[in-house]
Parts: sequence; C-alpha cells; structure tokens
Amino acid sequence: MERIDKIISNNTNLSRNDVKKYIKNKLIIVNNKIIDSPKIKIDPNVDKIFINGEILKYQKYVYLVLNKPKGYVSATVDNLSKTVIDLCPDKFKNRNLFPAGRLDKDTTGLMIITDDGEFAHNILSPKKHIKKQYYVVLSGNLDNIMIDEFYSGLVVGNEKFKSAKLEILSNNTCYVTLTEGKYHEIKRMFKKYNLDVIELKRIMMGNLFLPDDLDEGECRELTSEELKKITS
Repeated sequence: MERIDKIISNNTNLSRNDVKKYIKNKLIIVNNKIIDSPKIKIDPNVDKIFINGEILKYQKYVYLVLNKPKGYVSATVDNLSKTVIDLCPDKFKNRNLFPAGRLDKDTTGLMIITDDGEFAHNILSPKKHIKKQYYVVLSGNLDNIMIDEFYSGLVVGNEKFKSAKLEILSNNTCYVTLTEGKYHEIKRMFKKYNLDVIELKRIMMGNLFLPDDLDEGECRELTSEELKKITS
C-alpha cells in the first residue's frame, strides 16, 4: 500500500502539490470513489486510478536506456556538471532515478537508468559476470600479443584484472569485453602498453547492444525483450 499522492507523482509529471490541487477539485477517483485526501493509501497493482477522467498507467519500476554523450557525469546530482539524469524524459523526473553503473564524463554509449535497486545490484555484481563491450580508439598501434595477455588477465602494478576479450579492428581500434568494472579499467589496461584511450564507447551490456534507433543524447524506456537481454 502506498500514498495516493506518491503513486501519482511517480507515474506522471504532477508534483505532490499538483496532486493536492487535483484532489481539492475532485479530479482524482479510485474505484469509482472520489479521493478527498493525498494521504489515502491504496494498492496500485489492484486499484484503478483515474485523473481528470484518464486512467493512470502504473509502473512499479522504470528501466531506461540512454545513449550517453560526452560531458555528462554518471550521477543523480552534481553541482558543477550536467548529469545523465538530466537527459531522462520529463515524465520520469519525479522518480528516484539513478544510473546503474557509471561511465566517465568523456565516455559515451550504452547506459541503463532505473529506480530498481535490486535490478541494478544484479547487473553490476561481479558475481553475475554481466559482460560489457566497448569500442576503443587508441593513441598508437595495437599488437596481437595483447589478445592473449588480455585473456590471461593483465597485471598492472600490484593489481590483476580479470580475463578480458580483445578484438583488434585496425591498427588503433578494437573491441574490449569485460566482466568487471574497476575504476578507469580500460584506460589503465592500455596504459601498460603506453597507449592512451582517445575514444571510449560502451556498445553492449549482457546481450543488449546499443539500439540503432537511439541517437547520442537520447533516452527511452527499454522494451521487455531488451530488458531480458541484459541479464541473459
């Protein structure tokens, strides 16, 4: 059971103050009964909510896919920079959205944004081995010997990285597939070879590729089929 004002605010563009005004004007009806208080608790999975004559589409959780551009930080709030939450559709702004994982400010590509903490934990947990693939442009030439070294697990200083898949595309471009998400992992791995990462773009999580119909900076809801691909 949840308060009616919270349910409506989370599933519409209306603030809680807006909901109060709608209630005052007798515009909110639940199961054919006019609601007279924002504090009334209902079961949104069972009860039918009408707002000014239109039925409310209830969603317990939201799952969004973003094609992240450069210049945005992977945070909910930042005093100095724009965040990935700023790119989410307005109708979801009243929810407690957060990025499931992070991409550096200068990294682009596939990002999942949600308000489902359990789902986020499951796709980020190292125990789940959810693979993530990146397109990488480097400052110098790649060498085939790196393929075996990535697969064996690179040792950089006192730290060992888990086995990763390196696919060389050209002299200085490649795909890298990881199953962990350490801080600046790809940049640190290539630094071992004195190579700087010029461009980094995440193109896949699990078995979900960055949708072709999603331009850079665009964000939309995941379909049920796309959602399944992340964890399959």
